[in-house]
Amino acid sequence: MFAADAPAWPAPLIDPFQRAISYLRISVTDRCDLRCAYCMSEHMEFLPKRDLLTLEELDRLCGVFIARGVRKLRITGGEPLVRRDIMHLFRRLSRHLDSGALEELTLTTNGTQLTRYADELASLGVRRINVSLDTLDPDKFRAITRRGDLKVVLDGIAAARAAGMKVKINAVALRDVNADEIPDMIAWAHGLGMDMTLIEVMPLGEIEADRTDQFLPLSVARQRLETRYTLTPLPDRTGGPARYDRVEETGGKLGFITPLTHNFCESCNRVRLTCTGQLYMCLGQEDSADLRAVLRASQDDAVLAAAVVEAITRKPKGHDFVIERQRPAAVPRHMSVTGG
Repeated sequence: MFAADAPAWPAPLIDPFQRAISYLRISVTDRCDLRCAYCMSEHMEFLPKRDLLTLEELDRLCGVFIARGVRKLRITGGEPLVRRDIMHLFRRLSRHLDSGALEELTLTTNGTQLTRYADELASLGVRRINVSLDTLDPDKFRAITRRGDLKVVLDGIAAARAAGMKVKINAVALRDVNADEIPDMIAWAHGLGMDMTLIEVMPLGEIEADRTDQFLPLSVARQRLETRYTLTPLPDRTGGPARYDRVEETGGKLGFITPLTHNFCESCNRVRLTCTGQLYMCLGQEDSADLRAVLRASQDDAVLAAAVVEAITRKPKGHDFVIERQRPAAVPRHMSVTGG
């Protein structure tokens, strides 16, 4: 059975630094239909199905977080839309939008499955999504993803926009790979009414490549962009890692996520739940809480809520990513396990 609507709880989740935790990112699978070179090994060993939370368990956990003040859920992976029957979870979670308990249900995707699911996602209240896309060159796209077809992703983006969802493009800045494309990608995204965010490559999980070769500081990328564009800082703050600028020539918004060159942790309002039920209070730290064990040991949501509250008391002030530590990786788990 799926969980019933969550009961009311008396207090929101507050961490030791008085940050209210209002945003939960949930990885529903570690699997993906692409193998991006900065994210995964080419021959990944994925988790056995028995280790994953069921859709019913994910629904129950989300209800507990919502009852304690979480107002935004983001479904991630891996690639979340490759999980079997994933739309059942979206249908269940949409009830929290209908009740007003949840302000936003969003999704981060590689776009390969959007032509199939865009209309239903929109009908369930998903108003905006993030699509991870690092190049508009078909050959380069296939090289980065090791197997992808750019046209499939572009068709998916078109389907999402046609369904009425607002799309934001997330691009990882990769030195000597897509650095020269970034200005044109911004013009393309903004020309279609899509915001764009640039992200520094993060040292999570062992991969074949050396991330010090991939790493492009966004301070450098910004300097290059300013030879073509006028960037005006915006006051927008979402509690998330991005800092935003208005690109005056396009009228669009450009975000910068800089985990290595500028620590963005002071206003962090989020925690991350893995597909195996591990709650990570910080993307860049290894401390976690095993909510799967608690969830499977008791049907009492009060017990589960108490475990969540205890975990939040251990949320650190910030991460300590350093790109030079990538051998071995600064954090051994892959981004696909934690949730992108």
